[in-house]
Amino acid sequence: MLIREQSEKNEKLILSPFACLSSQSKGRLKEEEKCSVRTEFQRDRDRIIHSKSFRRLKHKTQVFLSPEGDHYRTRLTHTLEVSQIARTIAKALGLNEDLTEAIALGHDLGHTPFGHAGERALNDIYPGGFHHYEQSLRVVDILEKDGKGLNLTYETRNGILCHTRGKEADTAEGRLIRIADRIAYINHDIDDAVRAEVISDNDIPKDIKEILGDTKSKRINTLVISVIENTENGNIKMAADVQEAFDRLHKFMFESVYKNDYAKHEEKKVPEFIELMYRYFVKHPERLPEENRYIAEIESPERAVCDYLAGMTDNYAVETFNSVFVPHGWCMTARDGLLR
Repeated sequence: MLIREQSEKNEKLILSPFACLSSQSKGRLKEEEKCSVRTEFQRDRDRIIHSKSFRRLKHKTQVFLSPEGDHYRTRLTHTLEVSQIARTIAKALGLNEDLTEAIALGHDLGHTPFGHAGERALNDIYPGGFHHYEQSLRVVDILEKDGKGLNLTYETRNGILCHTRGKEADTAEGRLIRIADRIAYINHDIDDAVRAEVISDNDIPKDIKEILGDTKSKRINTLVISVIENTENGNIKMAADVQEAFDRLHKFMFESVYKNDYAKHEEKKVPEFIELMYRYFVKHPERLPEENRYIAEIESPERAVCDYLAGMTDNYAVETFNSVFVPHGWCMTARDGLLR
């Protein structure tokens, strides 16, 4: 028996009836020979980890735009925290941990530079509209591997697409990512906001603390345990009082951090920044990288520019803007036999 086949057999013996078994996957966009060692969902996870878009997450804003300091979250560290929380819950519920991890690691691959400010700016200007969860699916289906895509399974792709809003995922693992994502970002954003002195721990309403806990670790533990204890038949949910307190904590964060002028003052520059870049490259598609020029030819310049901008890290976006719009001082080049 192959190692993969033994793993598939173990899944049938160990996992919950509501788990998605790798042996019962609906398959990939393009059929492939199966691996002798890894299950289908393990292969998905590995492909995401080794992708360029996953590596770029380390230089993309989570909440605070290009913060000074090494301890603020980035889109990559957020992704890892979502994965950890989701895997803990999946293991306790007997769900497929490999599928859970694959969806968690891939859920934000299509996120723009400058966090949700970049997403809103692209949504306002791109004719087809822009949502990072749709772009994440486009990344794994089309943009990765020089236009070949990662060819992931249906279940991973569905979980990525449905991780944040709208239609729920078909699998319990995919539905789990939606709540794990929220648990992660609310709590680590509180941590970052306190570090940035945007809020203090004392600002969090006392009645919320009494239910969820007065530290990040206690809150996450309360939320995770509540999901584990209240999920039924693959329906991922918390206890009513915990859910209500969590919703109020979410509202508190929107009012105190996500819409805070002090925390978000630099984001006011993002819409014009994105619009200038977008209009320039739509007008000059020849300046795009080769893979994006190809998309401009087979789809449209607008689609190609949207993909290009969405894939940028914060730093690369600023560098590109400077190279396009900021005049450079004249200098003599070495090839002329003169010093710079």
